[in-house]
Amino acid sequence: MNLPAPAHRPSSKKRKIAVAVNPSASFGRGLHAGDQAAASLNAAGADVVMLETGTYAALRTMVDQAVSAGVDALVVVGGDGMVHLGVNALAGSDVPLGIVPSGTGNDVARLLGIPLKDPALAARRAFAALESGGRRIDAGRVTAGGRTTYFAGVLSAGFDAAVNERANSWRWPRGKSRYNLAMLRELGTFRRIEYTVTADGETWRQGALLISVANGQSIGGGMRITPDARPDDGWLDLFIVKPLSRLRFLAVFPKVFAGRHVGHPAVEIRRARTVRLEADGVVAYADGERVAHLPVDVDVVPGALRILA
Repeated sequence: MNLPAPAHRPSSKKRKIAVAVNPSASFGRGLHAGDQAAASLNAAGADVVMLETGTYAALRTMVDQAVSAGVDALVVVGGDGMVHLGVNALAGSDVPLGIVPSGTGNDVARLLGIPLKDPALAARRAFAALESGGRRIDAGRVTAGGRTTYFAGVLSAGFDAAVNERANSWRWPRGKSRYNLAMLRELGTFRRIEYTVTADGETWRQGALLISVANGQSIGGGMRITPDARPDDGWLDLFIVKPLSRLRFLAVFPKVFAGRHVGHPAVEIRRARTVRLEADGVVAYADGERVAHLPVDVDVVPGALRILA
């Protein structure tokens, strides 16, 4: 007999919350945001364990150790890369993930309605959500080369992933302008990609500039590529941009920020639960982090993440 789950009630027990801070988020702003988040959580009555170190890899190890030792929640401070770290530490578990955005893009935080410019407020809301139980969202799952990776937002394989590759190799300029400048530089040499796509068992050849598989709505700090995507509906949104001239691409590009590109003849969006992408020499990024060279297999894991939002 299946009984309903008990309702979440505020606990008199002091909540142990691990706070993982990316010191390089938004070029150092993450440290200040981490201090604000910790102060806010302490004031709310939490037992805060700060996780800080010099490299992303070392921080990932610290997070895994803290979760294994037992915490009531993990709060990540940084951009989408830190969200990606948290998602892969917690996917499939009941430990909830809180987000205090302090990165450049913050697309997952934007998707979930988390305050983007007020770390203390974001932390207070995370704590309030912990007391009320939070919410469940889906995760995308990527399998490539025998390795499994999860993502909360969008996996991209094409022009935008190439832009990420270029932007990540630069130390200047800072902020979103680096991504936009990298996009213009990449546009000068980028050529269409010949993909083999399989979605829910249907396979076809597809010439395209880019293909994304979305659990969320945006990439690159607010480009709403799949504006109707929902992170808790059990579906992925397959986003395809067919070949365009540079001038036509630049004409369409500004419309993406408002989601007004939907319906353009070069844009196709379809829903799927499983997607396989194959192409030569293409790297996939998920939540802005480098994942693997194609081919990749992507599926949706409904309710895989408990989120404090």
